[in-house]
Amino acid sequence: MRNLLTTLLTIVLLNGLLVPAAAQEYFSQPPTQHITSFGFRMYSGGVVTLRAKLNQYPDSLTFILDTGSGGISLDSSTVDRLKIPTVATDRTIRGIAGIKKVRFSYNNSLHFPGLTVDSLNFHVNDYEILTSVYGEHIDGIIGYSFFSRYIVKLDYDTNRISVYTRGSIKYPKGGFMIRPNLATIPVTTNRIREESKISTRFFFDTGAGLSLLLTEDFIADSSMYSRKKKFWTTQAEGLGGKTFMKLTTTKEFRIGPYKFRRVPTFIFEDEFNVTSYPYLGGLIGNDLLRRFNVILNYERREIHLTPNRHFREAFDYAYTGLGFYFIDGQVTVTDIMPGSPAENAGFKVGDIIIAVDNNMSRSIQAYRSMLQQTGARLKFLVVRQADGDLEELYMKVGSILKKKK
Repeated sequence: MRNLLTTLLTIVLLNGLLVPAAAQEYFSQPPTQHITSFGFRMYSGGVVTLRAKLNQYPDSLTFILDTGSGGISLDSSTVDRLKIPTVATDRTIRGIAGIKKVRFSYNNSLHFPGLTVDSLNFHVNDYEILTSVYGEHIDGIIGYSFFSRYIVKLDYDTNRISVYTRGSIKYPKGGFMIRPNLATIPVTTNRIREESKISTRFFFDTGAGLSLLLTEDFIADSSMYSRKKKFWTTQAEGLGGKTFMKLTTTKEFRIGPYKFRRVPTFIFEDEFNVTSYPYLGGLIGNDLLRRFNVILNYERREIHLTPNRHFREAFDYAYTGLGFYFIDGQVTVTDIMPGSPAENAGFKVGDIIIAVDNNMSRSIQAYRSMLQQTGARLKFLVVRQADGDLEELYMKVGSILKKKK
């Protein structure tokens, strides 16, 4: 229930004089109560994962925490492995790489440390590509169905999430309040500057492992970039599979009063109308949002941001043109962009990466972090798919800040 203000005009006798006075009554919610706090893990690009148990199953599962999800979902292989009952529906979900009909599993519970969330209706989707990207099995995505029930604080200084009951809350000092449009996904209005200043709407998307994503339609209609602007062809992952994008930088992007300069920006053709252009120009991802400690109060349509210790960290300007995924227990090269540092280094599709600079962990996260060192010359030990030979390859990591040759 929103705060209601009732003003009662009364007459007060003061020193023998009749004085009109105003008395105010506030009908407000009870104060929010802390329920629980526990740790989260942050992957490359800022994507956050939580561990939770489903129903009566004893093993913990891994979920991406995603404000860009309008519900809650389970991976199809997890559903098959646990033999979770599902029901076919005519409902569809859409993402940057496709539209799919989905099955549902109804009336489930998730058990977090100190918190059980029940009556959850999961839609079922194939997250094999997310598992390949992060090198760890992704069992599902937690979105609106969770955020809408609580006040949720994400503290990127300590990598902890805190969950509170809905109610009146006193926000910390030194931050800024965003009041998004909110049906199931928060939409904020932000200002972007390249050749000129433009204000438009964006999804507020913690599940996107990037800084900024714009649509081709928005770029074309706004004439935001000059013809001299340099772009790099690269690849990204989304619902339905892989898709190719352009990569560049944007001179300035604002979130409330906070300015970010030379922001890495992906540009994609919104073939499946995910952004309902011209309603949205794109989305803000978690490599920007993780620079704030965030309080999400969906009931009040409030998002409070406080700059944290990551606020002034450098963006990832690295460019390699090398696509690799965790497939059947191996870090496998899947794509090589023409003219990229990876092509110049001699990589081939199907190469299995055994080590990067003597790191033989086969950790996707570790390898991606090493490839974020712009200008670094890295040594790769790979096994060739064709003959099984071991080869050493050397690649200098490029930067999107430098002019394309």
